[in-house]
Amino acid sequence: MKRSPLALVVVAFVVALMLYFGYHQARRNPGSTSRITQSTIAPDFSLEVLGGTTMRLSDLRGKAVLLNFWATWCGPCKIEMPWFVELQKEYGTQGLQIVGVAMDDGSKEDIAKFAKDMGVNYPILIGKESVGDAYGGVPALPQTFLIGRDGKIVDKIVGLRGKAEIEDSIKKALNTRPAASQAAASEKSSGPQ
Repeated sequence: MKRSPLALVVVAFVVALMLYFGYHQARRNPGSTSRITQSTIAPDFSLEVLGGTTMRLSDLRGKAVLLNFWATWCGPCKIEMPWFVELQKEYGTQGLQIVGVAMDDGSKEDIAKFAKDMGVNYPILIGKESVGDAYGGVPALPQTFLIGRDGKIVDKIVGLRGKAEIEDSIKKALNTRPAASQAAASEKSSGPQ
């Protein structure tokens, strides 16, 4: 049985590609055993907000959070950002906070101009690879996590989904209850009724 030299070249090329991507994925996530799934507590982080302040995810406990990893060069991100602007307006008063994490290599000025041009009405944070890795790696953009009021992940969306589907996930996150310690703290601060 004679083998075609072209077939051998194709097989060698495919194997080389698999090894290349496997190696680089392993380098990006060394020993990463943390799998982000529903009901996992969302990993906390502290990132710079456009404008110079710092935001910690844990500062938003008690709110439902839509955490969106995006970039200025990402076509699907440009489609969903106007939806996020509308959803922040519609659900912000009910306790939703949308947070964008820019995973760009571009300058802060370029990111700020892009956000302004898109009419973004929610905080944009300057992302770090370590934060993406904490969320299981961000191999594709956009990637969105819906976090309940208790700090647990309710849903994970990879890529572009329809606005109605995103809205359904927001409603799930809004329908969660804050953690017991937060509920007790808020009762204490509001005092007897």
